[in-house]
Amino acid sequence: MTSTGTPAGASMAFELTFAGDAVRVLQSEAAFEGYFAVRRLTLQHQLFGGGWSPPLVREVFERGDAVAVLPYEPETDCVILIEQFRPGALRDARSPWMLEVIAGVVEPGETDAEVAHREAGEEAACELAELVPIASYYPSAGACSEHVRLFCGRVRRAGAGAVHGARGEGEDILVHRIPRLEALALLAADRVPNGHTLIALQWLQLQGESLRQRWLS
Repeated sequence: MTSTGTPAGASMAFELTFAGDAVRVLQSEAAFEGYFAVRRLTLQHQLFGGGWSPPLVREVFERGDAVAVLPYEPETDCVILIEQFRPGALRDARSPWMLEVIAGVVEPGETDAEVAHREAGEEAACELAELVPIASYYPSAGACSEHVRLFCGRVRRAGAGAVHGARGEGEDILVHRIPRLEALALLAADRVPNGHTLIALQWLQLQGESLRQRWLS
């Protein structure tokens, strides 16, 4: 879901062919338990041509749901982005450090807004006012069960230029305040190899001017 609604004249008639009841989970077992978890599923699903697939064995990475937020400061027309090391990007020839939006895992009983405010404070000493929904999505549904809810948040204050993060979790996070147009130039130059941040900046490219006018009015 985005905050912009359905464009004028667009149709909402499309429906997916199958729903959740078109899958049979025959067996579910823990394949790995560590910092993250992997489950091994044996399942069947209905086929477009009719009938059911043969039993399929698939491992699913269980990371938990997450909330991500792009802090935007309309007074300065800047975004707050964080820089941190990512082990999954060790193969990147440029650098395994990434420029990202703020994000965190949803703990039991937490609302999305609570996660956004908690992570903004921990990762960037950032205080947010209004939250605007951008999108909700599965980053890699072929292998991972994680579902992300992405927001844009109005910045009240932020610890730009300093290092933050939960030391007990091994976080070492440098906070940047970047002009919106400079961030969009990085996007255009393919300098943003992080999915959450790509989506957030593409949304800001479309909605930034109207959002700034609304927040400053």
